Amino acid sequence: MSSRDHPLGWLPLAKESLALVFCRPSAKLILEGHIMRTSLDRIYLAAGWISAFTILAIAVLISAQIFLNFATRVFGLPLPSTIPSYADFSGFMLAAATFLAMPYTFRSGGHIKVSLVTARLPAKAQLIAEVIALIAATFLTVFAVYYIWVLVAESIHFGDVSNGTIPIPLWIPQSAIGIGMTLLCVAVIHSLIETLLRGEPVIAASEEA
Repeated sequence: MSSRDHPLGWLPLAKESLALVFCRPSAKLILEGHIMRTSLDRIYLAAGWISAFTILAIAVLISAQIFLNFATRVFGLPLPSTIPSYADFSGFMLAAATFLAMPYTFRSGGHIKVSLVTARLPAKAQLIAEVIALIAATFLTVFAVYYIWVLVAESIHFGDVSNGTIPIPLWIPQSAIGIGMTLLCVAVIHSLIETLLRGEPVIAASEEA
């Protein structure tokens, strides 16, 4: 598609510039671009799997706590009635799982997309709205990534730990959150570039409202 025929007529120079950088008609560069996209998608998928196993770990931990309560109070078994800091571990793992799942969920269209207005717009207007939304999301995620890693640095500097029975260094769960948010930021930028180059939205909503 030429810049003249591109649905975003007001962005032909941006599209052509991006094409020169990311999609130059060279077999080597096209292959490298494909490898880059595939590598990024695999990273998002890996983060999603880590999130899934973290949720499984939470389920195992809570189940073990329930079993210990039942075994000690009902059968009077000589077992500890509580796993130390199990609530802290569960909360931190839930936060990590939530953020690590975000990039894969975003790229696969798993987030709910409110399209009550945009679904009724012409294709060109829908594309413009998609680009504006992705640009706004880029700024928001960059802002969030910066301050999350500032928080991690402060936690390391001051030696912040949790208040539970087992003092957990707070930089550990905060780093998991930072990794997830950083990957989400990369996924948003990745989607923005693909949208501009293809001239059509690349994120398909699985459920719309």
